Amino acid sequence: MMKIWGRSNSANVQKVLWIADELGLEYEREDVGGAFGRTKEPPYSDLNPNAVVPTLVEDDFVLWESNACTRFLANKYGKGTLAPTDLQDYADADRWMDWQQTTVLACMTPIFWGYVRTAEADRDMAAIKAAEAKGLQIYSVLEKRLEGRDFIMGAHLTMADIPVAIQAFRFKTLVKDRPGLGNFDAWVERCRQTKGFQNWIDKPLT
Repeated sequence: MMKIWGRSNSANVQKVLWIADELGLEYEREDVGGAFGRTKEPPYSDLNPNAVVPTLVEDDFVLWESNACTRFLANKYGKGTLAPTDLQDYADADRWMDWQQTTVLACMTPIFWGYVRTAEADRDMAAIKAAEAKGLQIYSVLEKRLEGRDFIMGAHLTMADIPVAIQAFRFKTLVKDRPGLGNFDAWVERCRQTKGFQNWIDKPLT
């Protein structure tokens, strides 16, 4: 039996929930982290010494780090669909997942926390606007990549799309006054039509 530990409004937890639903996997989920706490208490602390979410447990196998969990499920249950079989294609998809962590997240954190988790009177608008400008530069890289493609790797959803699309949806939702990115916006809308996205991500941001 598979269990996914983590609150469903966490972008990192959403990656694992989305791919599990796309694969049609059966799993149990338990709220932990954020308002639910318990990350530093057993039994969760025995599973994940970092005290963050998510943690994936399948039988006696325990895995943490959201992109690692996403790759694991894609490779075990979605080889040839969500996980490319060609080595170079796999490396390409893997690269975009890392891009989300190393490049996208740096601009998205002040935007999300500024607009969603901070009272309006307390917002650092200069920092938020700077992050928005940086975000436009970053997402222009993805805009170019998506030219002639429905998804990052081509015609169908892969593991490459999942981490990036969650943050892109937040950017598109929160940053209203911005130049249009036609390929980017169309891709986000295609991702929104998938089962896992509708189940877990296409909801009010909290």
